[in-house]
Amino acid sequence: MKKSLLLYLFILVLLLNVFTYMYFSKELTFEQNRYVKTETKLKDSLNSITDKLADANYFSLAKNENAQNYFNPDNATKTIQIGKLIPFVTEKLMDLNANPKGNPYIGQDQIGANKFIINKVRILNHRWIIADFSDGEYWGEVLLKYFINDDETVSFETIQSLIYQK
Repeated sequence: MKKSLLLYLFILVLLLNVFTYMYFSKELTFEQNRYVKTETKLKDSLNSITDKLADANYFSLAKNENAQNYFNPDNATKTIQIGKLIPFVTEKLMDLNANPKGNPYIGQDQIGANKFIINKVRILNHRWIIADFSDGEYWGEVLLKYFINDDETVSFETIQSLIYQK
């Protein structure tokens, strides 16, 4: 009886070892396959997002080489660095939000009790800016023309603006 009990225990332990080995070897390959699939999916997502970002930045002074050459021509005595120009122009336009009547380049009169102020600015090229504005109740967009003067000041001109319906 003792012999048969040892034989049964030996067979049981052997079976447990075989099943354990098979489980862990298949689990390893399963995890590796899952990792490869996840990595592939993340790379595809990253490439897709990168392409969308490149498309979104197509109309941007930072990516438009022809517009940058306007400020940095080969024969110019004075050039403007694009990295400093974009924040400078944006800051000058946003500083006009402090006006008690609202930003004067919105192109819209004050509708309610709040004044219109510019929230976001995108410099499209060496001449145009698109900006988002609101008064907390109404929202709109404005297309501006800007000029860098010889005395390094910025002047703006409203081309067109619109307010979205409530």
